[in-house]
Amino acid sequence: MGDLSAEALLEYEQIVSNTFISADEGFDFYNNYALKKGFSVRKCYMERDKGSKEICLRKFVCSRQGFREAKHMKKESKKRKPRNISRCGCRAKMVIRLSKGTWQWYVKDFIDEHNHPLATPDVSCLLRSHRGISDVQKADIIEMEIAGIRKHQIMNILEMQCGGYDNVGCISRDIYNFCYHYKQKTIVAGDAETVISHLKARQERDADFFFRYLSDDKGHLKGLFWSDSQSRLDYEEFGDVVVFDSTYRTNRYNLPFVPFVGLNHHRSTIIFGCGIISHETSESYQWLLHTFLAAMSQKHPISVITDGDLAMQRAIKIMLPNSNHRLCTWHIEQNIVRNLHNSDIVKEFRKFLYDCCTVQEVERKWDDFIERNQISDQKSWLHQMYQMRNLWCAAYQVGRCFLGLRSNQRSESLNSKLHTHLDGKITLFDMLQHYEHCLSNLRRNEAKLDSIASQSVPFTGLDAANIEKDAAHVFTPTIFALVKEMIDCVSNFVISEILDGGDGTTYIVATKGKEDNKFDIDCEFIDSSLESISCSCRMLECEGIPCGHIFYVLEKILHADKIPKCCVANRWTMSAKSAFPPIRKSSIYDYSQSLERYRDLRNLSHAASFKASQSDASYVHMKRVLNEIVGSNDACNPEKKHMRYGPVLTQAHQAHSLNLDKVLDPVQVKSRGAPKKKRMKAFTEKPKKNKCGHCKKQVWPMLRS
Repeated sequence: MGDLSAEALLEYEQIVSNTFISADEGFDFYNNYALKKGFSVRKCYMERDKGSKEICLRKFVCSRQGFREAKHMKKESKKRKPRNISRCGCRAKMVIRLSKGTWQWYVKDFIDEHNHPLATPDVSCLLRSHRGISDVQKADIIEMEIAGIRKHQIMNILEMQCGGYDNVGCISRDIYNFCYHYKQKTIVAGDAETVISHLKARQERDADFFFRYLSDDKGHLKGLFWSDSQSRLDYEEFGDVVVFDSTYRTNRYNLPFVPFVGLNHHRSTIIFGCGIISHETSESYQWLLHTFLAAMSQKHPISVITDGDLAMQRAIKIMLPNSNHRLCTWHIEQNIVRNLHNSDIVKEFRKFLYDCCTVQEVERKWDDFIERNQISDQKSWLHQMYQMRNLWCAAYQVGRCFLGLRSNQRSESLNSKLHTHLDGKITLFDMLQHYEHCLSNLRRNEAKLDSIASQSVPFTGLDAANIEKDAAHVFTPTIFALVKEMIDCVSNFVISEILDGGDGTTYIVATKGKEDNKFDIDCEFIDSSLESISCSCRMLECEGIPCGHIFYVLEKILHADKIPKCCVANRWTMSAKSAFPPIRKSSIYDYSQSLERYRDLRNLSHAASFKASQSDASYVHMKRVLNEIVGSNDACNPEKKHMRYGPVLTQAHQAHSLNLDKVLDPVQVKSRGAPKKKRMKAFTEKPKKNKCGHCKKQVWPMLRS
């Protein structure tokens, strides 16, 4: 006991004999002491000199000092669950005072008596004053968040990098708080104003960058559309079919998010532009489509695919009167399940959705379908679908170019990727960042496919037909796989009849075993050279890919070794984008000079660290050098409040000037669809009682845990 008292006395003397250059140094000393002992500290009290008004006394206490005020103990005044009570009146403290003679801080009072258990070494690192995110970690966290990594996953990565949770220096909640405050600082000028200023800056840098916005009479943002130069170039070549629909709960304002997407030469998703509107009205969609066409030099798409929104349909009739329009098959299938509960009616209705018969035959079958099933309600879902049959019925879509697309799955796929990181709480600024991240991923995938297509040729067997080998060089690998399927089915057909007519010849091809299933292939020749070819199945016109009937004529009748130019759609070849160089690297962010230097040094130090870790001597040498750099005081370091830990969105030059036309944040609108309580009803309502098979008493069914 005497040894313990002597040890405690020696420790007391060592502590009170310390002097510090600054109050912060004194706090760091006491905090490090607390970490070894197992408690957390906080700054409690300070005094200022009456003359100079400078701080002359600081008091640091155990974090469990004092008691919670009585007004905070009343549970009825709390909307949230009250926090755990941590304060218990602990008396431990250290008081330091500034000496006017030496201008150093000395320990005026020190008490090391605690009335609570101290934390063990494995958990003391998790106490509040011992947690903090370093500048290096902040820079890495911002980069990882921009890359789409969730915050709890960032914590896992930091734990792996540091060798355990006790070496990280923070917990997941600290990462959440840092990211929130960092974003709030970024959009301090206003959410909408920050986004608009960024888009203006991009337009200043790139004359081909397009954006427009719409505000209401009070200055609130109600519509926005943007498209970068690469997206506009992509539309020039691949804008024959456009798919778009709106998605919800992607931002805190409930503004519908409307991406315009299509297919590139690899049949991969590309984005032509993106819009945000406040309300799903016909007027809003008309403005959005008008702006979209302005961005695309008034080039109208051949075909569009949308969901079943009536306001969108009306806007398309006005703005795109000459474009083919079809409703998404997937949405119709969902409505079939929701509205039709008779399996026979469902099976018969699906025939109208997929069977490619004549329009006259559809009208006759529909009348028979209505009469036979005794459907007389003119307001029923079936009658509503009949009124817009030209938008979904397969017979009305025959011969129209949709590139084989039946649904807006391309848009839905993009929306699902966005929803992976978006929710109903994030800002427009966050949504723009995530959109650019998805756009960057799509372009990186296109670059990878371009690399494969330019440096290799799809495999063809030694016994493959010459026309198949030629197709491998003409089409991109993805499209060649579809073309090969058509070539492989040539053996399923036979020639039924040949009709000559001057410069043109019609070949009638039948399916083996189904001689009634015939197709007319019309060929036109100029100087014995095939100038044009078409099949009655219209696959070449609809999808841009020759059908098996055409390949049968080319290979078996005309004995062609190469695919004629009239059978090759340029959009499916590698030369589709040869007219313009792709711009795949994103220019959305500005990197400060210090951050650029940090990235270069980080990559270099990673390589040097791995190499130095292979031997003891190199390890000791590099650790000494790094410790000297970390421990040095660089007077050129900026103040913490001005330090940027990550890339920032480019901002227009006039962003910080006085602007009377400032765009205000959007007004939150009520989202469409069933409310959350109604959507969750099936999971929240009480289960029905069942009767026991033996005693016939009502019992609650067993719920799975």
